[in-house]
This record gives sequence, C-alpha cells and structure tokens, in this order.
Amino acid sequence: MAFHEIRFPANLSFGSVGGPERRTEIVALANGFEERNTPWAHSRRHYDAGVGLRSLDDVEALLAFFEARQGQLHGFRWKDWADYKSCPASRAVAYDDQVLGAGDGVRKAFQLQKTYSSGGVGYARPICKPVLGTVQVGVQGHHRAEAVDFSVDLETGVVRFEAAPPEGALVTAGFEFDVPVRFDTDRILVSVASFQAGDLPQVPVVEVRI
Repeated sequence: MAFHEIRFPANLSFGSVGGPERRTEIVALANGFEERNTPWAHSRRHYDAGVGLRSLDDVEALLAFFEARQGQLHGFRWKDWADYKSCPASRAVAYDDQVLGAGDGVRKAFQLQKTYSSGGVGYARPICKPVLGTVQVGVQGHHRAEAVDFSVDLETGVVRFEAAPPEGALVTAGFEFDVPVRFDTDRILVSVASFQAGDLPQVPVVEVRI
C-alpha cells in the first residue's frame, strides 16, 4: 500500500467530525435471544475533512493535498484532535502513560499502544504513527533516553531498545500520534458560491490498516 508520511494540515482537521466505527454481526434466535460477534479486532475511524474549511485559501490547500495524494491512491497522516495523546487531553505526555509490556531479558522490540479502559474491561489499540519528538519511554519506573537507550520507528510505532529490558521489568511509554488514513472518495465537489453561503463540501476520510 502506498503511504505518504505527511500529515493533513492540522488547522484544517481541527473541528472535523469523526470517530471510531465497530462492526458487529447480530443474529436473532427463535427464542428471542441474540448472538453477537465481530470480525474486527480493531475499530476503524472515519472523518469529514470538509468541516474544518473556513476560507477559500483552506479550500485551495485541501485541493492541493488531495491532488498530491491522487485521491484514494496514497494514504497519509491525520491528527484526530479528540484523541491524539497517550494521556488525557488535560495532561502532558509522560513516559509512564501506557504499559507496553514486560521485559523477559531477550525481547528488544515493543509496539506502541494505547489502552482504553471502562468498567474493568480494556481495549489495546496499536499505535503505528507516533509523532516525531514526542515519544518518551520508561523501564520499571525509570525514564530512558531516546537515541541512547532506545529508538522508535515513526512509520510502524515499534520501540527498539539497545539492551533488552530485564525479566519482569515494566515497559511504559507516552507519545502523541496520528491516524493513518486515506481519502474515501476520488472526487471533490466545490462551489465558491455555495462555500461562501456556508455550504461546506463533504470530504470523507477513512482509517487504513498498516
């Protein structure tokens, strides 16, 4: 899959509408009970890039970005302003925000992830597109230095240690991240008159699997 490591202009994605989608298959039984199942291990996010447009300059920037991605052909990064940090929105990123796993003395690579918890149930979302310069990592409560103790692949979200964390040592991380997406259309319809009257074009964006 073709993917461009460039972020959709953050000022245009601000104010956009979107969020996660789940797929649930429901079978109603003869006795009135239901059987529910899902073929998706992870949710998929959808957004509307047209909502953030505020001027004709914004429209021009959107069209340039759309043309450079050749419509649906190439994926790109998207900042989800409602969910882009490893911690609550009111806090600053810290190295102990999320648990990535425990060391075994051999394993050096750990995938970044964010866990969503409610009512004693949690969902671990893999993070594949961390933002440059925001990743902090800790081992057993001690901060580790990037480029000295570890490196991070910004295209996959994999943290690789120079030396494997000791057995039982808790590996944690904090970070900002983008969502890998593509345009969900090969056509954008824009009317200057309609735009000035407040009628915004619909520009659907959908998350892609990496």
